[in-house]
Amino acid sequence: MTAAPSETPAAQATFDALSLGAEVRRAIDAMGYRHPTPVQQAVYEPAAEGRNLVVQARTGTGKTAAFGLPIVDRIVRPALKAVQALALCPTRELALQVSREVEQIARYRGIDVVAVYGGASMTRQVEALRAGAQIVIGTPGRVLDHIRQKTLDTSAVRVLVLDEADEMLSMGFAKELNAILDTLPKNRQGLFFSATIPPDIERLAQKHLRDPELVILSSDQVGALEIAHYVYVMHGADKISQLARILEVEDPESALIFCNTRDETQRVAEALKARGFDADWLNGDLPQSDRERVMGATKEGRLRFLVATDVAARGIDVSHLTHVINHDFPETAEQYVHRTGRTGRAGRTGTAISIVGPKDIGNLYILRLTYKIRPIEKQLPTAGDLKTRAEMDLVQLFVDAFANRTIHPDDLALARRVLTHDEAERIVAGLLRDHLGARGSDAPTAAADARRARNPAAVPAAPPPPEPAAPAAAPHPSPRRPHDRRKPVASYSSWEPPQEPDDERPILTAPPEARAVPKGEAALLQLFVNVGTREGVTPSDLEKLLATKGIAADRIRVRDRMSFISVPSADIDRAIAALAGHVIGGRTVVAELARGRG
Repeated sequence: MTAAPSETPAAQATFDALSLGAEVRRAIDAMGYRHPTPVQQAVYEPAAEGRNLVVQARTGTGKTAAFGLPIVDRIVRPALKAVQALALCPTRELALQVSREVEQIARYRGIDVVAVYGGASMTRQVEALRAGAQIVIGTPGRVLDHIRQKTLDTSAVRVLVLDEADEMLSMGFAKELNAILDTLPKNRQGLFFSATIPPDIERLAQKHLRDPELVILSSDQVGALEIAHYVYVMHGADKISQLARILEVEDPESALIFCNTRDETQRVAEALKARGFDADWLNGDLPQSDRERVMGATKEGRLRFLVATDVAARGIDVSHLTHVINHDFPETAEQYVHRTGRTGRAGRTGTAISIVGPKDIGNLYILRLTYKIRPIEKQLPTAGDLKTRAEMDLVQLFVDAFANRTIHPDDLALARRVLTHDEAERIVAGLLRDHLGARGSDAPTAAADARRARNPAAVPAAPPPPEPAAPAAAPHPSPRRPHDRRKPVASYSSWEPPQEPDDERPILTAPPEARAVPKGEAALLQLFVNVGTREGVTPSDLEKLLATKGIAADRIRVRDRMSFISVPSADIDRAIAALAGHVIGGRTVVAELARGRG
C-alpha cells in the first residue's frame, strides 16, 4: 500500500502530462483548469487503459474530472449511440453536479450525458435515454427503476463508476448496487472512488472487480486528523438548548450542523432561528426550489448555520466552513470522518464539535481505535461563560460603532491619560454606563442579536478553481508491463493504527457512574456493550465470552443496538477485557462501565 502524497504542489504540472485529445483539452482550457490534481494524474492512465481501480481520495480533490477525462477522451465511442458509461452517486445533488462537469468535459466530443435521479420527470429521462445518451450519471434507486422498466439498456456499458462508494453503502444502497452490477457486462471496467475504504468497499470490489488496483491519495481521514476535535457531554434531555449555549460561547464564523434524522434538522434549525441565529435546514423533504435556495446560500457564504442530514449535505461544497458540529453523533466512524473532513480545507483552520450522550460512548471508542481521533472533552458553558460572552458582545458593539469614525489626536491623547490614572476603571465604567443608558436597556440584547445574525465572511465568486499541481512524488503511474502492475494488498482494510498506551482508558475525563442495580445486588455493576440484536448478538454469545475469563454474569439484557451486563464489581476489569476487541456482526465490541442517567 502506498503512502499518501503531500498535497503541497512541488511543481506546476500541466494537462500536457495526460496526453489528452484535442477536443477534451479544448474543453479543459475553456473550463479554466490549468493543472491536474494528484488524483487526476494518478487515475487517467490506468483508467484509460481499461484497468479496474479502487481509488481512495478526499472529497473535493477533483475526482469528477479524474474519471470524466478518461471516460470522455478514451473509453466512450462517440459514434455508438448507446449507454457506454454509468456513474452512480449517493444523492441527486451530487449526480447533477457530476453530470454538469462531465457535460463540460464532453462538449466538443459529440458525447451526450444524461442525469438520472429521483424527484425529477421520468419522461424526460426516458426521452434522453432513447435519444442515444452515452454517459448516464444517476442515483442507484432511479437507475435501477429504469433498468427494471427496460428504459435503460446496460448491455453496452464499458465502464462503471461508483462516486462516494462508502457513502452509498452507509446510506443503505448495497442491494441496489449489487442488483445494478449484476445487469452489467461481465467484462466491463470498474472505477470505485471512496474517501474511506471500510470492509464493505473491500467486499464489493472483490466481488465485482477483476484484478483491481488500489490507488491511495489523501482521504477525508487526512482532513479529519488535521483539525481540532472537541466533545461536550450532554446533561439532561434538552440537547437543543445545550447546542444554543455552545454556539453562544464558541461563536463559529460558519458551521454545518449534522442531525441523524430529517425531522430533527427542521426542529433544530427552527429552534436556532427562534433564538436569533442565522440558520436554515436541508433534508430530502424540502421541495427542489427550496433546496436550491439553501444550497446556493451555503455555497456563497450567505448562510451562517446549515442544519442537515448526511444525505442532504453530500451534494454541497462546504469547504469554506470553519466548524462542523455533530448535534447528533454519527453512528459510524466513517460518517464522522466524512463529516469533519469538510472543514479545515485549503490551509484554513477547522474545528469539529460533538454533543455526546451515554449511547454515543461506544461509537466514540470506535472512532478513537479506528482513526486515532481523540476529541478533547469540554464542559458545557456556565453562567459565567455566558456573562463573558455578553460582555464581549458589548465590546464589539463599541468596536463597530467607532470603526469608521475619525478620532482627533487630542482625544486619543486624553484617552491614554485616562487609562493610566488610578481610577481608570471607574471612569471608563461611568462613561460606558452613560453611553449604554440605564441598566436593563436594550443594548446587551441588541449586541447579542447582532452577533447571532451575523453572516459569515463572504466567499468571493470565482471561475472554476485552478487545480493544485501534483507533488513531485505523486502516484502517477509510469507505463508498466502487465507484470509490473501494482496489486492490491491482501485486504483493503488491513491497515491498523499503532497501539497506544491509553487505548483502553475511558475516553471522557469524568469518572463513569455505575447504574443502579436491583435491590439486593449492591455488589454488582453494570456494563454497557456497543452491540445488540442488530449485530445478531444473543445473551449466550456474551456469556461465552465472559466465561473465557471465568466470569458468570448475573443478568444480560440485549437491545437493538446495545447490551447491558450485570457482573460482580470485583470482576469488572476482567469482564471488559473478555469482551473488548471481539468482532460481532462486523462490529468491534467495546465494553465499559455504564453511566447513570442525568
